[in-house]
Amino acid sequence: MFSKTLLSTLFLALAVAANLVAPREPHTKLQLSRHLNTTGVYNVLQHDQARAAHLVAKASAKQTRAIYNNPVTNEVVAYICNIGIGTPPTFYNVIVDTGNSNTWVAIQAYVKTSSSVPTGDQFGFGSCIGNEYYDTVTIGGLVIPNQLIGVATTSCGFAGVDGVLGIGPTDLTVGTLSPDTNTSVPTVTDNAYAQGSITADEIAISFEPTTSTSVQNGELTWGGVDSTKYTGSITYAPVTTTSPASYYWGINESITYGTTTILASTAGIVDTGTTLILIASNAFSTYQSLTGGVLDANTGLLTITSSQYSALQPLNFNINGVAFSLTANAQIWPRSLNTAIGGNANSIYLVVADIGAPSGQGLDFIDGYTFLERFYSVFDTTNKRVGFATTSFTTATTN
Repeated sequence: MFSKTLLSTLFLALAVAANLVAPREPHTKLQLSRHLNTTGVYNVLQHDQARAAHLVAKASAKQTRAIYNNPVTNEVVAYICNIGIGTPPTFYNVIVDTGNSNTWVAIQAYVKTSSSVPTGDQFGFGSCIGNEYYDTVTIGGLVIPNQLIGVATTSCGFAGVDGVLGIGPTDLTVGTLSPDTNTSVPTVTDNAYAQGSITADEIAISFEPTTSTSVQNGELTWGGVDSTKYTGSITYAPVTTTSPASYYWGINESITYGTTTILASTAGIVDTGTTLILIASNAFSTYQSLTGGVLDANTGLLTITSSQYSALQPLNFNINGVAFSLTANAQIWPRSLNTAIGGNANSIYLVVADIGAPSGQGLDFIDGYTFLERFYSVFDTTNKRVGFATTSFTTATTN
């Protein structure tokens, strides 16, 4: 019997050979829809802090080669896309997740077809456990044969979606297979590039600020960037070497409020699965003091008055020598959506929150959705770097 590694190599060789005569497309696009989950979300901050703890636990388990069981809670803000699996494809609504690199669907949703090949192995991360298959994955104009996917047989803590499209770094897949071979599993992006479907092993994401709970407001570009979605040039930062941020799309940055440094240069991550901008507890205390914000028990967020809002200074994320600034409007939750997160309709809530630990932990910030909707982002596997650029929405007054 072929080993799984040999079988994977054979599948990849056949796929590459089949594509030798076809020129690579520069890139392909996939529309993203934002969904605000207002069911069962007990507290925005609690959700994001639980997410942060989960990511740290996952990285720690990889360091020690240990098994971990850390439940993943429902996303507050989820980026949903539609992908096909099988031949002919059945289409699934899945969460786009930069904090995960495995692609999986739930067993009740999975439809086996002629291209579904069980490996006999299992996959698992956190409380999500299931069986592995090779199958054809269709993403926009991309058709990716022989992609290793998981079919979850247990509840994975996600409601209202069929699974997850993992676009995190490839090494995040190490240790997710059973039996554990201490090898990584090529992501959908890796395979699309290796099979000649795209010209670069990278993904770019564009989001737009919105005041709707559910709306198509994003675009994911595979294999390159869409120059119509950003302004100026893209600034790249290498993936940090500091653990545990280095296991993810981690970078080094410092943060200043106006001219005051609130977080010295340190490591953190860029994550589509986190709603807020989380910063180390000591940095958050300084930010709270400078803004005059008061903690709100219902949402977990800081509230400010109208006069304090008018006095807000730019919040600058200093990345590889370039400052990416959040205006006053970009630092607040969309006021029309206050009640959707359990807040008061007339309040003003800040989106910068406490990560739950002091700086120096190796993952001292998470640049989440509320950061990403103001800047174009690029996740480059080949060069191990993350890029950012301003957009026409960077200074929008949407909120």
